[in-house]
Amino acid sequence: MTTLTPLSSRTALDAFFLEARCKLLDLAALLDRIDRGGSNEVKNDPRLARLRQALELLHEESEGRAERLQRLFSLEYDPHWERPQPRNLSNV
Repeated sequence: MTTLTPLSSRTALDAFFLEARCKLLDLAALLDRIDRGGSNEVKNDPRLARLRQALELLHEESEGRAERLQRLFSLEYDPHWERPQPRNLSNV
């Protein structure tokens, strides 16, 4: 049985800094595009509110941010949810 050893803080930062920087720049560009749109039609959009909540969550200095972020963007459990049926591709 193999046990996983977490990366050191320095190794993680060295390995993933540029990728994280890129993702943050993408998010900043998206928010700039939304702002440049100039209308208030998305001011109360729950998706934008969740993005802002996510940014606040990322600012916290505690473990478990990824799980909390996933929960922020996830739907509540619905015990009556019906599993989607696969498409029949033979008729296409």
